[in-house]
Amino acid sequence: MSASRHSGTTDELGPDEPERDGGPEGPGGSDLLAALLDGMDAALCAFDADGVLTHWNREAERILGWTAAEAVGRHGLAGWAVRSADAEEVEARLMSAMQAPGRQVNEFALLTKDGGRVLVRTQSAAVRGPDGKPAGVYCAFSEVHAQIDLERSIALSEALFEDASWGVVLVDADLRLAVVNAHAARALGTGRTSVLGRPLGELLVQGVEELEAALAHVLAEGAPPAPAEIWVSVRTAEGHLRRCWRSGFLRLASPLTEEPVPLGVGWLFQDVTEAKQIEQEASLLRFRAQQLHRAARAAAECEDPRDAATVHLDFALAGFADHALVDRVVGGSLNDTDGASAAAVRLVRVAATPTGAPGPSLLTGAAGLPVRYGEGHPALQCVERVGSVRASIGAAPPEQAREWARARQWPQDAVHALCAVLRSRGRTLGVVTFLRGAGRSQFERSDSIYAEDVAVRIAAALDLAGATGEK
Repeated sequence: MSASRHSGTTDELGPDEPERDGGPEGPGGSDLLAALLDGMDAALCAFDADGVLTHWNREAERILGWTAAEAVGRHGLAGWAVRSADAEEVEARLMSAMQAPGRQVNEFALLTKDGGRVLVRTQSAAVRGPDGKPAGVYCAFSEVHAQIDLERSIALSEALFEDASWGVVLVDADLRLAVVNAHAARALGTGRTSVLGRPLGELLVQGVEELEAALAHVLAEGAPPAPAEIWVSVRTAEGHLRRCWRSGFLRLASPLTEEPVPLGVGWLFQDVTEAKQIEQEASLLRFRAQQLHRAARAAAECEDPRDAATVHLDFALAGFADHALVDRVVGGSLNDTDGASAAAVRLVRVAATPTGAPGPSLLTGAAGLPVRYGEGHPALQCVERVGSVRASIGAAPPEQAREWARARQWPQDAVHALCAVLRSRGRTLGVVTFLRGAGRSQFERSDSIYAEDVAVRIAAALDLAGATGEK
């Protein structure tokens, strides 16, 4: 079916037609124009200067369902291709192309023959007559669902990589960074372009193995069913920063091939360090409270108060320290009014955990010789200050750490220490020292509070042992 009607208007809009009815030399101009229009992929229509539809090709028929016979000759689009309420505005914007230079781009909702609505993007321009005056408008239009989907995808990508409040990283099939957004670059302590092509091991100190294992699994098996919480240490100018990232993963494959070709992994993460730390601290406080409660119940069954002291020590060690020592002031105690200096204080070992083997704390010679602590020893400082003292050798070489522990007469694997004073009824009875080995964190302020709670219970047991006649 012809895509145009034979009229004077059509003559103005189409090419010259030397043989309107055709002939041996070829088809007429209108038939040629109709064939050209029907062969195009874009939907095309045209209006004369009065707004009468003069052309309608097959692609326009496919999109809206109206045939050329049903469309050509209609005045405007009102009531059939456009809602009557919208027709005046749509037609005015289309016909305004006659007076405007170049092409005009608009988006309209058109009606299909079966009553549906289709969002189209139009490009319209004026058509000039032989005298150079505007003779009508031609309009090319296409559905914009695919275009809008593309634009939305681009907008989403730009938002994720510019404005997202979580990290977005694309990792290639070799597990090297391909793209990072601004949030991820800040979390990694680097710039967006400086990380490209680098392995994660150059940015992270700890957690690299776990993260790379997760990425490799996603490449091979697909995304896990739930986010994973991964602890990492990030290299920064100020040192190593410990963070917890809640991470989700997506396997990326090329949409241009029949068989999915892996392009890498999309990794999205959010920093949940603060929430995890609060959660861990709350869990730790509950556990320690339970340990103190269990220790009190077990100690109540001990006939010897000194055994009760070691019971409190054993329960306190669980998850808290590797070793513990209890030293008592020689002579029983120091009153607050004694005014004794740390140099005059002598301590004797009364209980300790076994060195080099697991097992419960053991009572040592209560009548033994004083421990030979040097000046400035943390235990002596604890007695002098009547408060907790923390000490650490940090990340020193092993031999230096062992020498540090030997000089303080602690087990040679000790690298962190916490001394808490033993006090009962206004008197200083001694010191309890908790020790941690290499690979564990230093004692924090919250650990001091727990150690002081344990020290109060141990001091009460030792005070009772003294009152009942210590051997």
